[in-house]
Amino acid sequence: MDHLQAIRIFVRVVETGGFGRAAASLKMPNATVSKWIRSLEAHLGVKLLERTTRSVSVTTDGAAYYERTRHLLSELDDIEATLGRAQASPRGALRVDTGGSTASGILIPALPAFRERYPDIQVQLSVTDRTADLIAENIDCAIRSTADDPGLVTHPIGTLAWTTCASPAYLAKYGTPRHPREITDKNMPVVGYFSANTGLIQPLEFCRGDEKFTLERLRNDVLVSESNAHLATALAGLGIVHTLDFMVHPSIKQKKLVPILAEWRSGPLQVYVAYPPSRRYSTKVRVFIDWVTALFASM
Repeated sequence: MDHLQAIRIFVRVVETGGFGRAAASLKMPNATVSKWIRSLEAHLGVKLLERTTRSVSVTTDGAAYYERTRHLLSELDDIEATLGRAQASPRGALRVDTGGSTASGILIPALPAFRERYPDIQVQLSVTDRTADLIAENIDCAIRSTADDPGLVTHPIGTLAWTTCASPAYLAKYGTPRHPREITDKNMPVVGYFSANTGLIQPLEFCRGDEKFTLERLRNDVLVSESNAHLATALAGLGIVHTLDFMVHPSIKQKKLVPILAEWRSGPLQVYVAYPPSRRYSTKVRVFIDWVTALFASM
């Protein structure tokens, strides 16, 4: 039995909460994961996991073993990462999770420069507007607009400006509002953005000096939960959209969209990079964080 491999598989089962999820994250058959766990339990002479048809729970011995081995694996990763830094040639698959707009509008256009600098790193970009479970899904790091997960290490990397805009055809039909209040007073259609996780609709927030104005009761004839779709609805003339500036800037430059309420621009969105504590010493994660921080700074 490869003792180290068995430990890594056991740790993944505990962290993901089940054999199926662990097998998926490790790209192994469920039966192989079960076989490794049985071999490890036989080697140790103790039961590490309690299995039922619906769930897997950790025994007292299993919890103690997990805590000790988790730290040992972290130390091993630290040693290997240190060697990688000394060689200045990080390699392997780097799993990054981010939203659709950040992927298409910021990361992907800049990726050729990252690949040229680190040719031995294979970037696996998971693009979704839901909040992924980095530990359970075995993701190395994520770019997010929140820093509220206590189980992750989170660092701010930059800010992004907001823009409110609409198509020329839409403005010709409904008029151009001069004050945020006109949007509700005139019952102007707004394409709403709702969270794929919670279903909550994002309110429209506006600031002008010390004045703050929030619109919540809006005419949302169309709602979307993905940022590229949000842009597409604006181009189709379906309504006003309030979105990140970099998303709509090319269309505004091409006069396909028109910015409105520019003097009421709300405060910028803080952007963070988050990663599991076990990735703290990963060379490939460190170089990616340095690179993406510089990328956002250049914006």
